[in-house]
Amino acid sequence: MSRIFISIGSNTDRDHYVRSGVLSLQQHFGALQLSSVYESDAVGFNGDAFYNLVAATETELSVADCVQALKQIEDRHGRIRGAEKFCGRTLDLDLLTYDQLTCQQPIILPRGEITENAFVLWPMAELAPQNIHPLTGLSYAELWQNYPKNKQKIWPVPFNWSECN
Repeated sequence: MSRIFISIGSNTDRDHYVRSGVLSLQQHFGALQLSSVYESDAVGFNGDAFYNLVAATETELSVADCVQALKQIEDRHGRIRGAEKFCGRTLDLDLLTYDQLTCQQPIILPRGEITENAFVLWPMAELAPQNIHPLTGLSYAELWQNYPKNKQKIWPVPFNWSECN
């Protein structure tokens, strides 16, 4: 079994799509560990604020099969393929890490967003503070501690998970 971390984001009907996306991930992968939900301004475009979190789970799927499963879940939640890179999303799911694997194909792992974006790094640091980033050699807690907090606006938000139980 491999330990994977998945980022989850939405800025369109956020409560619905985050809740529904987590339910779909549970149905596909089984038990999940979830970070808190964070709200952040859109990055790279003017748009509604996002809800973001990170989920951890175990899988026997290959990297390619994980990516395919995440794309299928996004598609079932109204994701429009071929849209601009920086635009609103009903549901955005990205495979962040797959054990300590580093690769360029079928996707780049670990995802660069981990160290670049507070909305990925803070939930990673919360969920797996002692885990080591495969490229930097630093723990996610250390990476978050060193992150320039004025770079992006982000804050934790209360989230009602009652419909996911």
